[in-house]
Amino acid sequence: MSEAGDQRALRLPPAYRLRVFDSVASTMDEARRLAEAGEEDGTLVWAREQTAGRGRLGRSWESPRGNLYLSLLLRPQCRPGEAAQLGFVAALALGEAIGSVSPPINVTYKWPNDVLVNGKKAGGLLLESRSTPEGELDWLILGLGANVAHHPAETNYPATSLHHEGVPPEVGEQDLLEAFARYFLNWASRWLEEGFAPVRAAWLRHAERLGEPIEVRLPKERLSGIFRDLDAEGHLLLEQDGTVRRVAAGEIFPLEPAPGGGS
Repeated sequence: MSEAGDQRALRLPPAYRLRVFDSVASTMDEARRLAEAGEEDGTLVWAREQTAGRGRLGRSWESPRGNLYLSLLLRPQCRPGEAAQLGFVAALALGEAIGSVSPPINVTYKWPNDVLVNGKKAGGLLLESRSTPEGELDWLILGLGANVAHHPAETNYPATSLHHEGVPPEVGEQDLLEAFARYFLNWASRWLEEGFAPVRAAWLRHAERLGEPIEVRLPKERLSGIFRDLDAEGHLLLEQDGTVRRVAAGEIFPLEPAPGGGS
């Protein structure tokens, strides 16, 4: 878990305080340690590989060298409920970063926290936070994993990597990190100044399955309906038999036809 010293100098905006590691168990764990030690907003933990990376719901996240793994410590002045909107901010930043380092490529956003390339998952986001005893946000850690050179073969949702989708092999994780850092700073500043509305609008313009039948998988049930919109807080609005249900968390998938149904 020693800091790596053989990378070229990264070109990051001065708002970031970079911590680079060759290998860590998890950038999220390292960022949490730094957050609890009082590190400042903008501390960015980047590792070449993770030995115990994780995604949402405690799932393991395969972390071979050649992909991008980072966790960003943030201390935004907002209510804890609003902080979840930073997941959409980060998705936009990653999507625009991918677009900036690649030939023309189809980037979409899958609610709530995935970035797709040509309909397959190329990146995911994870948010963890802690509030003060008074109920104010103490810190938020934004974890990001992006498949640059490699992608897992067997996943719940089809996965891909940037190189597999035609991004030149000379484009590496450092290039994507630099681009993400710039776009995230731009979108985060806009979010702080203008609120969630412009973020929501930009995300919806490239939302995967918007207006289409979907299945929402929750821990204890599965819902089906039409993905109609996001509300002003980022919750999914699912239309079911003429009524709209607000879904705060879950995973979405294409709605499979019922057995014996029509073509």
